[in-house]
Amino acid sequence: MQITVIGIGKLKEKYLIQGIEEYKKRLSAYTKVQIIELADEKAPENLSEAEMEQVKQKEGERILANIKQDDYVVALAIEGKMLNSEQLAKEIDQLMTYGKSHIVFVIGGSLGLSKEVYDRANMLLSFSKMTFPHQLMRVILLEQVYRAFKINRGEPYHK
Repeated sequence: MQITVIGIGKLKEKYLIQGIEEYKKRLSAYTKVQIIELADEKAPENLSEAEMEQVKQKEGERILANIKQDDYVVALAIEGKMLNSEQLAKEIDQLMTYGKSHIVFVIGGSLGLSKEVYDRANMLLSFSKMTFPHQLMRVILLEQVYRAFKINRGEPYHK
């Protein structure tokens, strides 16, 4: 199994980079993990709806260029399905059981994801109805994926 996380924007905060590296190291005992950082579109604060769509479109094209046809794509979206940790673990376990060897998690930029990315996704996943910084979501996502592997192996951690 391989896990890829595609995220828009380059991480600059040292604590986030350290968190990601820690969970990548922990996950290496269970699976291969790849983090793909894609450039975000520079956009001023006051964008029109059309300009926001253009930004999401350009970022979406970059995302889709990194997804292969047989990848199982999970897009993080506030309107997605909410799972608890055990349910996420079960989803990952079932994907492995049914031969999905590559799961790609997609985290959009500050404006979200394009319609094309949503359309390509096999699953929309929400971590909360709250909005989180997209950079922080990488750490949260990796922690939950690590927790899922621990749960699936019956190892202590998830309490």
